[in-house]
Amino acid sequence: MTDEKKSLVITVVGLGYVGLPTALAFHEQGFTVIGVDNSSEKIEMLGAGVDPLVDATADNKIPINSPSWKVTTDYLAAIPESDIVIITVPTPTFPDKSPNLDYVRSASKSVLESLNLEGHTTVVLESTVYPGVTRKTFVELSDELGPTIGDIFDIAYCPERVSPGDAGRGVSSVARVVGSDNEQIGRMLADLYSTITDEGCQYVGGIEVAEAAKMVENVQRDIDIALSNELAIVLSQIGVDVEEVLAAADTKWNFHRHTPGIGVGGHCIPVDPYYYISLSKQVGHTSKLSIAAREMNESMPSEVIKDIMIHLGNKQLSSSKILLLGFSYKPEVGDIRETPARELGLLLSKSGADVLVWDPFVEDGGIPAELRNCNDPYQEDGMDMILLATAHNEIVNLDWEKMKEVCNYPLIYDGRRVLDREYFESKGWKFGGVGVPIFD
Repeated sequence: MTDEKKSLVITVVGLGYVGLPTALAFHEQGFTVIGVDNSSEKIEMLGAGVDPLVDATADNKIPINSPSWKVTTDYLAAIPESDIVIITVPTPTFPDKSPNLDYVRSASKSVLESLNLEGHTTVVLESTVYPGVTRKTFVELSDELGPTIGDIFDIAYCPERVSPGDAGRGVSSVARVVGSDNEQIGRMLADLYSTITDEGCQYVGGIEVAEAAKMVENVQRDIDIALSNELAIVLSQIGVDVEEVLAAADTKWNFHRHTPGIGVGGHCIPVDPYYYISLSKQVGHTSKLSIAAREMNESMPSEVIKDIMIHLGNKQLSSSKILLLGFSYKPEVGDIRETPARELGLLLSKSGADVLVWDPFVEDGGIPAELRNCNDPYQEDGMDMILLATAHNEIVNLDWEKMKEVCNYPLIYDGRRVLDREYFESKGWKFGGVGVPIFD
């Protein structure tokens, strides 16, 4: 991209696990970047050069006193001078699992209310939505507020694909796609995004194509994971370890392997399928596969409880002391959105178990009041079971001989299938886990 094009001012709205790395990536490539977020605490931290995100794999160097970097809570201090506005706000679901587009609409409205009416701005939505949301949102807001699409501003969609906590899956190393009704705008944005990723960005046509692509990516993963989880339940009942089966199946070139676990968490896989389910209902076709996958994956904490009760034998849950290792939804991050560890811990607590939680990435305030926060797993004692819920490196690489000393009986349950079963059994542990056959 030419130096002239790098004179563009880019504003990123929403400085979370997607927005902040995106803003920093554009700044590192020489663009003037403004970050907008509703959290004054986050803006204060960024202003002091402190990264507010907990991600052990990220290397977010926060600029200080850079003339081409600014962060603010004020849309009017950012949007009027922007050529490109990128919206990266959450798209969760309501308690009834219907799509919650309030954040998208609120952020989009604030952007349009702050536009420079004498200029021309391109607004890009990155938040995950179902096809048609980007267009509908901005058409409705344009009718309400006045700025017209194609005159004062253009719209496009470029789905985020970063995977926090996964080395090699950050902003600079994932392929991107962009959709826009205006091919010239679409190709300009593809060129723009290609400056921040080694994998490039492709213009794929209309907005709805790009929206659907993102939705489908995570629907497919949810279905694949659901199959692995169901296999773990079924195969273990006939004395077969699911991991051995999956490893054998993985020798075929077109097998796509996923690891079973206590459930699926985060801001994408547990949420995006409900956007597809909503879309399918709107067109008069109730999804069968996606609904079944959601039911399977959401049932895993309950299925794990059944396993645990068998492992405990004569020891009742109501009189058990259990150490839950990990609480965030995935390794190396402190993000607890939709984490299955919450449901698992609460189910254990409701059954009467005394549940302690140790997660080196999650602050005390992130642990539910029904559970007890553990500051040092080596300093506890009287444990009836250790349950691995999140595979942080610091957890996987604990001194397990030392951990045996805190147990009444060395019983471990691997909820993520990351531990070496043979090693633990050779060291005297009773080993259980998702998909591990149970022999009394």
